[in-house]
Amino acid sequence: MPFTEFIKIAETTHSLNKSQLVDLLKSNDYDHEIVAAADRVRQKYVGDDVHLRGLIEFSNICRQNCCYCGLRSENSSVIRYRMYCDEILELANRAKDYGYKTIVLQSGEDSFYTTSKLIDIISGIKKLDIALTLSLGEKSYEQFRAYKEAGADRYLLRIETTDSRLYQKLHPRMSFENRIKCLYNLKELGYEVGTGCLVGLPGQTFESLADDILFFKELDADMIGLGPFIPHHSTPLKDETGGTFAMAIKVMALVRLLLPDSNIPATTAMETLNINGRIIALKSGANVVMPNVTEGDYRKLYELYPGKICVNDTPAQCRSCITGKITGIGRQVAQDQGFRKRRNIN
Repeated sequence: MPFTEFIKIAETTHSLNKSQLVDLLKSNDYDHEIVAAADRVRQKYVGDDVHLRGLIEFSNICRQNCCYCGLRSENSSVIRYRMYCDEILELANRAKDYGYKTIVLQSGEDSFYTTSKLIDIISGIKKLDIALTLSLGEKSYEQFRAYKEAGADRYLLRIETTDSRLYQKLHPRMSFENRIKCLYNLKELGYEVGTGCLVGLPGQTFESLADDILFFKELDADMIGLGPFIPHHSTPLKDETGGTFAMAIKVMALVRLLLPDSNIPATTAMETLNINGRIIALKSGANVVMPNVTEGDYRKLYELYPGKICVNDTPAQCRSCITGKITGIGRQVAQDQGFRKRRNIN
């Protein structure tokens, strides 16, 4: 069957098997067609609104030691920080003043933030009448439940790779099975669940990328965040070849074809590799952008990967800049809180 038929099937039925995905991932000859189909599906199912989510990176302290991450526990060159409750709530208030309808609280796995502290932070933010996404790493079922009962709406926990052997290699002392369990616990508790992967990890195959996409489909993920692997100079993977912008865009476009009504961000890592990365992503199936509303030196210190964009900008500058880019491509900033709107899939 011609590859153009695979793309047509994906656009009309939102389903491909592993072999078809692998063939599309291996070939560079049909990337334009894949992206164009993903943009049509995006427009049909989620429209021209772009949802902005204000990102607060409130601690770069992490107990985990992931081999690709600049915040890994064994990286002694990082200047560590954590914000206190009042600081976080003040940033959330400012984010609301900038017009954000959703806040994303992101941190390393920092044990300082007990369940009690996080409940106070969550409930304080929810008083602002905005949606709240958490990205705090792996927690117990009871902790997830406590955050949900306090008002958290969404949880982002990227699987990074569904290749269990590669996962174990890149995540010392962590459990692939527990990662999967956490994602299904979140679904059971009624969160909108976000996950995603790094594209271009050393040892990653086309087959494992296809498995990643099929896992997102099986999970019926509400949000899928994808970005290229960018080697960090203070990690064991510092000398590895990074992922490419083109492959990250193609994987994202294929995800849009298979999950037509999910929310997919144009990630900042895309723009680290391409000056127009987020705009290209928005034209390739994405419908969400997560501008940073963290202030001051914290923006530079939350260095998951090198070359992170906008670290010298203010939150106001980021809000103005991304709004201009969105309107410049004929799209508009959404005025609602950006929950997934499930559609009848043809």
